[in-house]
Amino acid sequence: MITNDKPSNQQIAEAFSNGNFKLAYPFFAEKIEWHIIGENSFIGKKSVIENCEQTSAYFKSVTTEFTTFNVLVDSNRIAINGNAVFTRNDERLSNISACDVYEFNDDNELQIINSYCITNKLD
Repeated sequence: MITNDKPSNQQIAEAFSNGNFKLAYPFFAEKIEWHIIGENSFIGKKSVIENCEQTSAYFKSVTTEFTTFNVLVDSNRIAINGNAVFTRNDERLSNISACDVYEFNDDNELQIINSYCITNKLD
């Protein structure tokens, strides 16, 4: 949970990785890039926010269970890996293993996100 006026870069990255996108919006660089490797890229604050809003709408339509395994911090880069399980009416829809790599610029704004997502077989 972000409790002060300016959260740490790690708090911003963790919020984003856990689907709490709105908490991260004020800290996006104007020329932010979000690359979902093998799928799509979103360039610019408006484009990234639009994709976050679409993703949030999906998250609200299902039950989501996020599990974070590791948070690695090195200067202005943060890597977070974990798992997300999505269900609806007790039916498992998908199980995703993911790693997000965040890069912050010299102004401590989120500049680049590289998301690696692997769909796991459902049990």
